[in-house]
Amino acid sequence: MRENYYVVGEGILTTDGKSGVCERPSTEASLRKFRFSRLLPKGGTLDPAVLEKVATAMTVAPPDPAVQPESADPPVPAGFTYLGQFVDHDLTLDNTARALGEHVTVNELLQGRSPALDLDSMYGRGPGDRDDDRFYAPDKLKLRVGITAAIGTGGTNVNLNGYDLPRVTQGSTKAERQRALIPDLRNDENLIVAQTHLAFIRFHNRVVDQLADQGVPSAILFERARETVVRHYQWMLRTDFLPRIVDREIVEDVFTTGRRFFEVPGDGRTNGHQRYAKAGDTPTMPIEFSVAAYRLGHSMVRAAYDWNRIFSGTRGSLRLLFTFSGTSGNFDPANPDVNDQESGLFERLPTNWAVDWRRMYDFAAEAGRADLTAPAGVNIAQRIDTLLVNPLAGMPKGTFGGNGTSPPEIQLNLAFRNLVRANMVELASGQQAAEFLGVAPLTAEQIIGGTDAGAVLTTLSDDERDAFAARTPLWFYILREAELNGGRLTGVGGRITAEVFHRAMEGSRISIVRDPSWHPSLGPDADTFRMVDLLLFAFEGRAELLAPLGDTDPAAPPAGPAAPPAPPAA
Repeated sequence: MRENYYVVGEGILTTDGKSGVCERPSTEASLRKFRFSRLLPKGGTLDPAVLEKVATAMTVAPPDPAVQPESADPPVPAGFTYLGQFVDHDLTLDNTARALGEHVTVNELLQGRSPALDLDSMYGRGPGDRDDDRFYAPDKLKLRVGITAAIGTGGTNVNLNGYDLPRVTQGSTKAERQRALIPDLRNDENLIVAQTHLAFIRFHNRVVDQLADQGVPSAILFERARETVVRHYQWMLRTDFLPRIVDREIVEDVFTTGRRFFEVPGDGRTNGHQRYAKAGDTPTMPIEFSVAAYRLGHSMVRAAYDWNRIFSGTRGSLRLLFTFSGTSGNFDPANPDVNDQESGLFERLPTNWAVDWRRMYDFAAEAGRADLTAPAGVNIAQRIDTLLVNPLAGMPKGTFGGNGTSPPEIQLNLAFRNLVRANMVELASGQQAAEFLGVAPLTAEQIIGGTDAGAVLTTLSDDERDAFAARTPLWFYILREAELNGGRLTGVGGRITAEVFHRAMEGSRISIVRDPSWHPSLGPDADTFRMVDLLLFAFEGRAELLAPLGDTDPAAPPAGPAAPPAPPAA
């Protein structure tokens, strides 16, 4: 949810609320900014009034949520929506923004802003750094975990260790004490991404235990564990995550034959806006990926989730999942929009909100673990298309740092914010992207009409439709491509996404792209490591750890007509 972008060769692109503004920073200031680049030529802008109409059409409440199209074929478990958000924060963390003292060298400034898939959003600068050692346990080998707050009855009146993010717990205000003790506070933006971050912490900590049992000396144990974790993470993204959201043919082409457009291996020169990377160059982040292609996940979000035993069915609403987080919420469902220094009922996640991973990933179908079947099945992500669920028309102010402000209602609309950002940075249109990448462009009829389950643009005038079909915002264009492709990125969106992932792995300090002989050791075989395998390892393959609240209230009487329903929980 950035408000400004430092684009190499252009300066800082920011906004005054009306138009894009370019500021030329000093050399030091440029080093302190995350470095974006352009893959495509600059584009034009569209009238914000048109963008408002399009955003409203993209977030209109569907008449029957039960028939809204879900995912692609095969369906994508909903956990991958938020794994994608976790990955985004890994790619775009300003890793030196927290401590910019003299001890941060020029090289560290550059490396701290490299878009690499190296889990720096979890590790920070490591346990040896004088600022980031606070994220680690006293042994400086494992990462800290948090403990939930006991609440109510029915098996939730206990504190569960390892089911909340670590929190500061000290400070003069509740807000200070609630703050997550992690390198990237965006990973406490909603409860699902927070629990995903926590799962990765548990994965790292179990890898430390395993390596210690194998006799790895303590002097190198942390680095060996981090290397193991990052390699398995990259393998999972390459073989499990990407093929679910991008055409498999594109993924295989990029990871087998290499990149053809983004920072193609070369001598480091720039030809026009296209940069050729030489060996050892620090990667950049193409603004077309950040502002358009990788915002695909917004269309995968559901309005509600079957979350756990307490919040089953549709009780795990998206709004509540924002509320029970420290960045966007305040742990107070009665007053979710109050974000002062003393707001919120809790300083830790209440136990009744502990995740049930069986409802977010399909362990039965993918790992053969029928014993890990969720009572009502697995939540399925919404299909990647031009519709976003209606709750995203009114985002919590905390998601974009707007607490304490009163912006116009349309500025709370996530689709509008995405479209306006593209205007701000003069992003290439979908048509420009298709021409540059050699992809057959969508027709005007496809852009305006889409499918029966996509955004309907009937509120646009004839002139507005013509302009929109001729200079389609890249984000909308990519979503329409996916919509017409059954819910997977293809064409422009597929190519940009796959090439950026490849470059981010290649440019990581630990890289399976630069070491193609490496294979996973923590999955069922030497070629397989999926997100379900990561969770099984992190939670020891035990149902009571993957779903700590279970399926029934342990204190409840036997089910029957006389058994009263469980009382609503906070």
